[in-house]
Amino acid sequence: MSRADSPALHRRLVELLRDRSVRFGTFTLASGKQSDFYVDARQTTLHAEGAATIAALVLDRLHPDVVGIGGPVTGADPISGAVAALSWQRGRPVHGFMVRKEPKGHGLQNWVEGRSNLPNGSKVCVIEDTVTTGGSLVRAIEKVQEAGLDVAQVICIVDREEGGAARVAATGVELEALVTRSELRG
Repeated sequence: MSRADSPALHRRLVELLRDRSVRFGTFTLASGKQSDFYVDARQTTLHAEGAATIAALVLDRLHPDVVGIGGPVTGADPISGAVAALSWQRGRPVHGFMVRKEPKGHGLQNWVEGRSNLPNGSKVCVIEDTVTTGGSLVRAIEKVQEAGLDVAQVICIVDREEGGAARVAATGVELEALVTRSELRG
């Protein structure tokens, strides 16, 4: 799959998200907000076709100098794993990493796992499945920077269009969304 396939892949991702991940009702989000719209993106990121579709779309968007991809556990984990595997198959290795919610209480006590695959100053993409306010994403960006990596790009699968993009932009990097709330509701 290549950039030429991106419009078809994008349409398919929207279909997969609508079928597998979007729910309507009354929900309390991680941000504490109430919503009538919920996206359980893991139902798509952990689905075989969903993972392959997302990996292709993300890999095609990555800046040429990006050599690592990861983000907050658990939302980013299946995405970074799928992208890393596809990148190897395509001959453009992009290593995965994970940003913990808190460091392990033993061993190396790392915030960022997989860091040894990425030399200091490596350009990386921070990825997230769903962004609402952007709080967990901003914390992950800070931890990645503190670990000595250069956050060159930030991508999410779904932007709920509730302020997260502005909050991420305040870190100096623009949030790119594969799909927006408007597209999923449309």
